[in-house]
Amino acid sequence: MSRALVIAPQWIGDAVMTEPLLRRLHARGERLTVGALPWVAPVYRAMPQVAEVIEFPFAHGGLQLKARRAMGQRLKGRFDVAYVLPNSLKSALLPMLASIPKRIGYLGEARVGLLTHRLKNPKNKPPMVAFYSALSGEANLQADRPRLTIAAAQADAALAQWGLQRGAYVVFAPGSEYGPAKRWPAAHFSELAAQLALPVVLLGSAKEAALCEAIAAPVNASRPGQCINLAGKTSLAQALYVIAATKSIVSNDSGLMHVAAALGVPQIAIFGSSSPLHTPPLSDKATVLWLKTDASYQPPLDCAPCFERQCPLGHTRCLNDINAPRVLDSLKSVC
Repeated sequence: MSRALVIAPQWIGDAVMTEPLLRRLHARGERLTVGALPWVAPVYRAMPQVAEVIEFPFAHGGLQLKARRAMGQRLKGRFDVAYVLPNSLKSALLPMLASIPKRIGYLGEARVGLLTHRLKNPKNKPPMVAFYSALSGEANLQADRPRLTIAAAQADAALAQWGLQRGAYVVFAPGSEYGPAKRWPAAHFSELAAQLALPVVLLGSAKEAALCEAIAAPVNASRPGQCINLAGKTSLAQALYVIAATKSIVSNDSGLMHVAAALGVPQIAIFGSSSPLHTPPLSDKATVLWLKTDASYQPPLDCAPCFERQCPLGHTRCLNDINAPRVLDSLKSVC
């Protein structure tokens, strides 16, 4: 059995998109150890094909060469092959420092001497699943969809902690690390929450706690307890458990959107400056709302997708013009 070290990407959505690659590698007999930063490690613990997860002690930014050398010494002799999923120079350093004989990844950031097997980066933006799965060297990459598995007992324990009941709430994930051009307006989220019969659980990072409170406060003022703001109060692992047991989820194009899709949760995914042609939620239970492809929306959004953090034209029509009643109708259709 080949012993493989997989160097994971640093973003939650990207981590989810790597699952089909890992499933392929496991199916052909490779024993998989994933090296991941702590904030994405829980995603890999939800992949049964992963035998071990090593949390890297590296901070964001900088080579941190001393720490990588020390980790490389710890890993020497343990692996036959490394799959380097990020395109950065620093991500390719560790497998070389660990003397792993076969090191596979995409060309980028002067990594020629660090990788033994190099793939050319595609010119156009391919679907992310296919982008990562190509590192397996196999064909027929488009059919796979990410799958995450959560043990029911783990989810139930998290629900009990927050006083939630399985299938008796709706999750909102209103944040997006990338920027406001990917975030449906807080006022729209509030309007939607006020119209739902089930309570709403708001999930996000500590940085998104204020955004979630801005959504929850006006709703709770008239319907006390309708919105439960857990942003910044859960670990990523706990957030996965809460999402796995929800009746449905409404989100922007974000990491938690991809988590929900991989868990098979009914969902509404709202796109603005980004494109569902590149990073769609890969689930039959997902409904995508994107005005770019809505023939009834006039005038057409020629500016989308712009892939900008903030709307360069200042109007953010791509998100502002998706109103709460439309999302409510879509939500009813997926539940």
